[in-house]
Amino acid sequence: MNDLSYPEEGGTRRTPLPPGYHHLHEELPIGHGRAVLTAAGEAITTFRMHRAAGAGIRADAPRAAPGVRVEVALGIGPLRLRAPCTVVWTVAEEHRIGFAYGTRPGHPECGEEAFVAELRADGSVWFTVTAFSRPARAVTRLAGPLVPVFQRRYVRHLGRTLSRLTSHQ
Repeated sequence: MNDLSYPEEGGTRRTPLPPGYHHLHEELPIGHGRAVLTAAGEAITTFRMHRAAGAGIRADAPRAAPGVRVEVALGIGPLRLRAPCTVVWTVAEEHRIGFAYGTRPGHPECGEEAFVAELRADGSVWFTVTAFSRPARAVTRLAGPLVPVFQRRYVRHLGRTLSRLTSHQ
């Protein structure tokens, strides 16, 4: 996709993640059973999880699909950061549902982030976030080592939100 701000499109689908970036991989349990997987997949791919976690989301389509442009906004007022992205891949398999988006110019970071719900052999459902990123703007370069700390906290917040959204399944 020619509008991305990094060359390793789809890099969150492979291991190892591309070198030269901060890597993030978090796995969080969110429930048990196929109904939880289905509900989690729906919440992830319709951006409901992000919205319920407090992020502003504007997307070209109601569901994640390759090429869909998304703008994520976090914060309030003058501290609101806008993060333009493009969905680079999706997965809708029997045991895995999710998507990844990559950054576009103007995003405070440069890289890719994947959000996937997975039903494991024991029936447990896990939410996994895999990302690679590096600072792309002055604000994130100045924040330095605080950015990965914020990213991990935000991912855990997304996991708690997704668990809450799927708890009645």
